[in-house]
Amino acid sequence: MKKIVIILALLVSFTNAHSITVDEIVSSAKELWKKESQITVPNFSLTDTQGNVHTDESTKGKYLVVNFWATWCPPCLKEIPAFVEFYEDNQDKVLILGLDYEQADKRAIADFTDTFMVNYPVILFDESNGPQFSEFGEVFGMPTTYVYNPDGLLVDFKMGEMDIESLQSAISK
Repeated sequence: MKKIVIILALLVSFTNAHSITVDEIVSSAKELWKKESQITVPNFSLTDTQGNVHTDESTKGKYLVVNFWATWCPPCLKEIPAFVEFYEDNQDKVLILGLDYEQADKRAIADFTDTFMVNYPVILFDESNGPQFSEFGEVFGMPTTYVYNPDGLLVDFKMGEMDIESLQSAISK
């Protein structure tokens, strides 16, 4: 008898869990996106491998693409050529910041970015830049990319490999 009561309790809870309608799910998703679409570029100050300082103020007026990546991440390596080509075609209206999310030697990263012909600023995770990385939000996987419009509003976010079409779509919003 006790087993039957437990089974019935599980069935009732399972039935209740699946009683959410599609409209409720869509409504919840719209509310989440509404909150996310109000996210603005955080206050930050990051120094790239060339010694240039990039801040939330200095990036205003352009789309800002913040890409978290690492040398050991296969999807990160796969997307770098797309970022290079996209930046080459759009650097007049877009700034890409490549945030290398690993403890790495500046020389090793310079050799790495030269090999991939990276043409956008690369920011190392070090004692001065590292604390700033979290200002953009939690990074649960790599690559992770945030795209902000020229007014500083978040217009796109992706965890996973970005391609040129996705980047182009993000700056068309």
